[in-house]
Amino acid sequence: MTTVILDTNALMMPVELDVRVFDELDRLFAADVDLVVPRAVVAELEKLSAAGTGAEATAASVGRDLVSRCRVVETGVSYADDAVVELAEREGGYVLTNDRPLRDRLLERGVRVIGLRGRNTLEITEP
Repeated sequence: MTTVILDTNALMMPVELDVRVFDELDRLFAADVDLVVPRAVVAELEKLSAAGTGAEATAASVGRDLVSRCRVVETGVSYADDAVVELAEREGGYVLTNDRPLRDRLLERGVRVIGLRGRNTLEITEP
């Protein structure tokens, strides 16, 4: 089974970027995928969704709903990006993010990253 860790913006991609995240992951991986979300990412989505009625709040609310399709995991940190890095180093697999600083940080640590290619297609970047 392939592990894919999703960060905050990955869960907001369906609304913000019109990306069918789960369909794209099915396309990339023929095998079963274990979708994992750090608890800190869930907290960030809840905070963003409660922040107002704008597009970001809507995307965060949808992202929070999508978490139900994932396994939520506790980490030793409360900052979402740090939690993603910690989990990636602990569990291995891939990280789905469109956050460039986080992507660069993960690649420096040897973690494979899934990101946006073109308008609504995901691709894997090897370290």
